[in-house]
Amino acid sequence: MSASATTTYTAKLTDGPLEGKTLSADFLDSGDPRPTVDIAAPGGKTYVYARTSGQEFESEDSDRPSAVNYRYLTTNFDEA
Repeated sequence: MSASATTTYTAKLTDGPLEGKTLSADFLDSGDPRPTVDIAAPGGKTYVYARTSGQEFESEDSDRPSAVNYRYLTTNFDEA
């Protein structure tokens, strides 16, 4: 990995309960964006968002995206 490679990207939530929100996510060790992101919510809920094909790059020669779109998949509830 080159010294200029970034370790995080912006996850853009395109629909669901957190539509329009963004968060910082870490790349996997492979350098790929995460297939899903889990976001803790009040009331023991976790929203699960899945990666889509939508990506943005800072420049044409960037090897990693600066932003990746995620769509709402499901809500998990903690069993307490």
